[in-house]
Amino acid sequence: MTPEHASDLNEKLCRLAPVIPVLVIDDAGSAFDLAQALVAGGLPALEVTLRTPAALEAIREMARVAGGVVGAGTLLTAQDVENAKEAGATFGVAPGATDRLLDACEANDLPILAGAATATEAMRLLERGYRVQKFFPAEVNGGVPALKAIGAPIPQIGFCPTGGVSLQNAAAYLALANVLCVGGSWVAPAAMVRAGDWAGITALAAEAAALPR
Repeated sequence: MTPEHASDLNEKLCRLAPVIPVLVIDDAGSAFDLAQALVAGGLPALEVTLRTPAALEAIREMARVAGGVVGAGTLLTAQDVENAKEAGATFGVAPGATDRLLDACEANDLPILAGAATATEAMRLLERGYRVQKFFPAEVNGGVPALKAIGAPIPQIGFCPTGGVSLQNAAAYLALANVLCVGGSWVAPAAMVRAGDWAGITALAAEAAALPR
């Protein structure tokens, strides 16, 4: 997969909804119901972070949900890419970018939302062909003003900011011309997942899906 093709696919992905849920899943047994709840609320693109032993099994479970598009986050190595692809992930997300990681994603046909935190990092990814990127960690790197400033000289890059994005500030990010969507964990609070409050999570998802952009 070329970076240009990956960018085309990720732009379509980012335009599915204003928010991509960023999910840390401890119990794969809840993954299917969680995915159903989020999709029912209008958030079809789901990022399962590879931060727990249950993550790959959770991706397998979520991939069974009709209408869902499941990806793997926190990709750090080529092995992570191969494991995510085997589990059924259809896109990947990384906190940054290395040549080895990008090579692995291209070789495994996994479109990657690679992270950039500075103009230089964004330019390097763009030089390789990636015009859709993740801005991470968003808030500690200057938030909305920083992303707006980066967009002035490099308007051809579309971003998905994550890291400190919440219901309170998501609309400000989404109002930027260079933001395609945002990523956030607030739509699936750990306590609600543990309680199996799927109706509550669907309501949070619907609220996020209604954000203007």
